[in-house]
Amino acid sequence: MTIEQQIADIKGHMPEVYKSIQAKAADIGKPAYALVRRGLRGEPNCFYAFERGRVVGTPFNQGDVMPETAKYMVQFGCSHIVVWAGEGSASTTEPESAP
Repeated sequence: MTIEQQIADIKGHMPEVYKSIQAKAADIGKPAYALVRRGLRGEPNCFYAFERGRVVGTPFNQGDVMPETAKYMVQFGCSHIVVWAGEGSASTTEPESAP
């Protein structure tokens, strides 16, 4: 699936994840979109999200991010989860266009 198809899937079927992307972009600007695209391309530790049985992005492999995420999903019964790269991870040379 292409990046554009994955973005269309987020927009069409993952409304809460899409809102989270928009909120992150409002907070940090266009680097949020670059993180999404990097995660969708398969780069770990950038962007990973779940909503209603759909999963997009690439899992994190640093520290306990994924086990902690799984624990909170079960503990709180989350309908969606969005995991973002930490501060300082948003640098990229890729053109930064909105998903």
